[in-house]
Amino acid sequence: MAEKDQKKQDLDLKLLGWVLAKAKPYKNLFIWTIFLAVILAPISTIRPYLIKEMVDNYIMVNDVGGLTNMAMLYVIVVLANAVLRYFFIYSAALLGQSVIKDLRIQVYNTITSYKLRFFDQTPIGTVTTRTINDIESINMVFEQGVLTIIADLLAVFAVIGIMFYTSWRLTLICLLTLPFLIIASYIFKEKVKASFQVVRTQISKMNAFLQERISGMRVVQIFNAEQQEMKKFKEINKKYTQANLNSIFYYAVFFPVVEFISALALALMIWLGARAYLDDQVSFGALVAFPIYLNLLFRPVRLLADKFNSLQMGLVAADRVKNVVDANEVIENHGSTKVESLKGEIEFKNVHFAYDEKNFVLNNISLKINAGETLAIVGSTGSGKSSIINVLNRFYEYQEGSITIDGIDLRKYDLPNLRERISIVLQDVFLFNGNVADNITLRDESISLETVKEAAKTIGAHVFIENMPDGYDQKIMERGNNLSVGQRQLISFVRALVFNPDILILDEATSSIDTETESIIQHAIEKLIQKRTSIIIAHRLSTIRHADKIMVMDKGNIVEFGSHEELLQKEGGRYRELYEMQFVEGV
Repeated sequence: MAEKDQKKQDLDLKLLGWVLAKAKPYKNLFIWTIFLAVILAPISTIRPYLIKEMVDNYIMVNDVGGLTNMAMLYVIVVLANAVLRYFFIYSAALLGQSVIKDLRIQVYNTITSYKLRFFDQTPIGTVTTRTINDIESINMVFEQGVLTIIADLLAVFAVIGIMFYTSWRLTLICLLTLPFLIIASYIFKEKVKASFQVVRTQISKMNAFLQERISGMRVVQIFNAEQQEMKKFKEINKKYTQANLNSIFYYAVFFPVVEFISALALALMIWLGARAYLDDQVSFGALVAFPIYLNLLFRPVRLLADKFNSLQMGLVAADRVKNVVDANEVIENHGSTKVESLKGEIEFKNVHFAYDEKNFVLNNISLKINAGETLAIVGSTGSGKSSIINVLNRFYEYQEGSITIDGIDLRKYDLPNLRERISIVLQDVFLFNGNVADNITLRDESISLETVKEAAKTIGAHVFIENMPDGYDQKIMERGNNLSVGQRQLISFVRALVFNPDILILDEATSSIDTETESIIQHAIEKLIQKRTSIIIAHRLSTIRHADKIMVMDKGNIVEFGSHEELLQKEGGRYRELYEMQFVEGV
């Protein structure tokens, strides 16, 4: 157990070092904040001493002139303390906000380079919690953690020092109750730390639940599942609420206990201090100043426990964020080959691929697509059609075999450069909150509005876009909910075209489009694929009759390969079976 605790402590120190290292670009601000903490310690403690001096040396001897001067000095010290504390609080907050601003950018940049497998396994709400809530919590390391703890510890030592200088007898009396305060603070720190860890876990679960249910609200309502989902939400909400109540309970116990210990110390000081004053062992000024000393001593000690918890919670959040940054989920990009354009010759040689490294969904795939050819891929659900596209774009890494484009190994290409030369149109079109033009260009400033319009005219989408109230500036709601499925699909075609790809991939791109819309874009598709290597994953066989080659897949294997006419001639062939199901039986 002791070894485990020591490892945990070492982990916290490593995390603290990791977080503090993020402040390196703001070294001067960090040093300035520490300097303010050092200066504040003696200035905060000098006020009671000035009161003691005023009582003993001016009030007791009726020196009004000297008292006035001391009062003015006291006011100056109070003002200096207020001004310096303002700069300290603001500097600590500025440092924290600057660090988490940079950290947000780093985390977002890291997440955007992750393998899609990470998002398959991780709820979006959890990723959102790491990117927003947990990073915000790291701010506590600076704003309520290390810097304020240093300031409070310096203040405690300064107060104790000046208390001993003022009266060692009264100081020893006041310190009689300090061990009880330290014990109470330690117990409080440990209990609240454990409860806060539960709170962080529960808020992550709640965010993940809400993200998923709100995104899938259409399905919830279609299947009348509101009551079932509400029941689940109530359970999650209950656990989250209880976790917060548990932490509040410890606060509710701790602060009254501290008040009691503080009151006990004050009572002891007055009782024993008064006797010492009557015996001429302490001055009356010291007796007046020591209640203020007590407040200055107990307040930071009381807050230290809470600030250590804030520091710990910031480190817990930092651990989660660090795991995101350090996770080995980024697609390796060791390729150095960059090209202006691709011819588009694609070859798979004995490719094996599994999403989980175990259960292979592609088995010994070998095929070749010549530059400018169109390959259509058909097969039942789960046959591995989309997996071909996933490995070609390096969304996932294949385990065995090789893939080349224009005779160069896929992994030797610079990854961003490779993806610039490939456009994909998916069945499930994702549109962002913004206008039509932004959704087409994805805010790429190198693509002009005229280019967008020309692409839209080629596809056949220009008329419907222009007929919108604001044309290309028409506001699109999240996920394109204010557009029809066909309209969203047309915009995705324009999006694919404006990037002028050398390889075009259509992944079930026309399966959700009605017959009228399909007829509008079918001619445009045929024009597009004339100049590009194209891969069409299709459910409707009517859209692939003119493909140069058709590949039929089943359970991760290529079962047939040839032209439309060749495959239809195969008696008992899988392609012929699919064709007859759609066109002969009318299914």
